[in-house]
Amino acid sequence: MQTKLRSIGLVVVASLLWTSSTSAATQRASALTPGKKHKVSLVGTASWYGKQHQGRKMANGQRFDRRKLTAASWDFPLGTTLRVVNMRNGNSVVVTITDRGPNHRLHRIVDLSEAAATNLDYVDSGLTRVFLYPLISFETEHAEFDGSLVEPQHEKGAVEYTAGIALISSM
Repeated sequence: MQTKLRSIGLVVVASLLWTSSTSAATQRASALTPGKKHKVSLVGTASWYGKQHQGRKMANGQRFDRRKLTAASWDFPLGTTLRVVNMRNGNSVVVTITDRGPNHRLHRIVDLSEAAATNLDYVDSGLTRVFLYPLISFETEHAEFDGSLVEPQHEKGAVEYTAGIALISSM
């Protein structure tokens, strides 16, 4: 009887752990939706991939080029621009998420292209500890010159300013 109860308890706990990890993944993906103000940053292990994946199709539909500053991640949406900081030496690089990976069983948070790994100076070691955070992209537009603006007049002497204080009394 106790063996049956233990096995049922194990199944219940395993199912609870499974559902909480899958719901956490959907929460992480929705954290970067427009309109929400969430600060998302990750610290973990990064790996890199290069020659063995050259020319293969990525999750975004394009071909992988190891000479471009790209990355693979499950935690950020495709097209997200990230700053990756190597915590061992302080080097940083800006990459774009173009693919999915790495395998979570390996306890890695990002796979970088060979070019990005070279910039972070960890190609020889294969793995490094990194800090990731998304960069906010925005567009600017050229300001129009308004001819009605008047240049301030400079007076030769002291300028006197007065300030008024309003007193509010409670009754």
